[in-house]
Amino acid sequence: MDIEKIARAIETDAGMTLDELRQGLAEMQAGCGRVTTEAQLLVRSARAKTGLSQQAFAERILTPVATLRDWEQGRFTPPGGVLCLLKLIGKHPNLIGELNSA
Repeated sequence: MDIEKIARAIETDAGMTLDELRQGLAEMQAGCGRVTTEAQLLVRSARAKTGLSQQAFAERILTPVATLRDWEQGRFTPPGGVLCLLKLIGKHPNLIGELNSA
């Protein structure tokens, strides 16, 4: 793959220089890419086991939905206490119902 040729074509289409494009193409070629973390998988898995939407799950754990999305997409890692809660919910999804009355 000719990274420079591809980068020039993309920048021509975009009509502008894209500063990190060549680095991104090189990482793609090397097989590097987005890394999924253990915490990210835990958040997604715990919510999936409850069957709740992001909005509903976030409300139950008293967290803004934007924060939950950030955790699920790996932009931020949940604090330790939240990780513990998510582990419990993952093993016992019915606990999510009890959070409403807590």
